[in-house]
Amino acid sequence: MIATVQGLISVLGRVALSAIFLLSAVGNKIPNFGAISDLLGSKGMPAPKFMLAGAIAFLIAGSLSVIAGYKTRWGALLLFLFLLPTTYLFHDFWNLTGEAAHDQQIQFMKNLSMAGAFLFLLANGGGAWSLDARRPSRTTTLDEAAA
Repeated sequence: MIATVQGLISVLGRVALSAIFLLSAVGNKIPNFGAISDLLGSKGMPAPKFMLAGAIAFLIAGSLSVIAGYKTRWGALLLFLFLLPTTYLFHDFWNLTGEAAHDQQIQFMKNLSMAGAFLFLLANGGGAWSLDARRPSRTTTLDEAAA
């Protein structure tokens, strides 16, 4: 019973954590590619169209990977790496004042929390109800290596 509940919670957590990234890519970044690449350029991002295409690939591949629990650690790494420059460039509350600074600080902290969750997945994997759990592991434990 406990394993079933943990597996279900793991799936729900992966979906809840990753859905925003998939929806952001498909529902915002792809349809608004030109405007968003212009925004990236205005923030000083080199090769904004190339970088945006890469970001979209990271978002789609990473979110689908985490949701399915297939190569979860790689998906978590992609989304973590996406969050680093995004958080710094677009939620720079330290350059703002008043309500705008407060609003961006909240967004910065939200992204920091999600980055922490992806680090947790990177360390622990997708859980029992993941496609990763169905594949035989190619890793060796320390005890097995010592034997």
